Amino acid sequence: MRVLLGCVPGLGAVLGLVLCVNGVERAVEARPPAEVARHGLAAHHAARPHIVPRSVWAAGTGEANSAARTPPPPHYDDKVLAVFVHHTDSPNGYDCADAPRIIRYLAAGQTGARDWDDIGYNFLVDRCGTIYEGRAGGVDRPVTGAHTQGFNHRTAGIAAIGTFTAGVHVPRAMTDAIAALAAWKLGLTGIDPRTTVRLTSSNSLSRYAAGTTAKLPALAAHGDGYMTTCPGAALRARLPEIRETAARLQGRT
Repeated sequence: MRVLLGCVPGLGAVLGLVLCVNGVERAVEARPPAEVARHGLAAHHAARPHIVPRSVWAAGTGEANSAARTPPPPHYDDKVLAVFVHHTDSPNGYDCADAPRIIRYLAAGQTGARDWDDIGYNFLVDRCGTIYEGRAGGVDRPVTGAHTQGFNHRTAGIAAIGTFTAGVHVPRAMTDAIAALAAWKLGLTGIDPRTTVRLTSSNSLSRYAAGTTAKLPALAAHGDGYMTTCPGAALRARLPEIRETAARLQGRT
């Protein structure tokens, strides 16, 4: 199944989460990171941060979770040119030890009740700065996600676990983790997190008609590609700082 989603927070009855939309798209075969490096595209790279594998959150019990344990075969693009930042519209006052359970609920809402093939985000970050692998396929590969309608190709989706509307505190550990993850992921193709890239819309329900080439931030908010307030005004306001931190982690001045 290729149903691709936006900020999808999981079961409507669980945690009061809110659904955001997505589209249906095709993927192409991937170019391995080693080949990217051989072509000199990763001149400005950053260290890979610690990423908790999906096996950690998918192994839990008590949720409709079979799809998380046995995901379908992934689809790949040839590279990642941009990352989109999301929030999950879920409560903020969680214990970070409960993050795997929260991710299971998100996955259950997307793969169970709504019959999607896998969790849509490539990565999730909790308020303590722990990074989790989301969609299956390999964290170092350009897995086609299901996070930003119209712009799931050549991008990765990073979801901040919580709700970050205007006036809400965004934890520093979370923004630092997002910066480190974006620096590493974009560095695999030599992309400066502060620059803009050209992406082609695949779905007219995005901000751009299908087939339109749009100039978007390499480290973008969900709302840059789709009509939504995601990732919330508070987190969106932190994106300039996150871009600068990511660029420094890549060794840029």
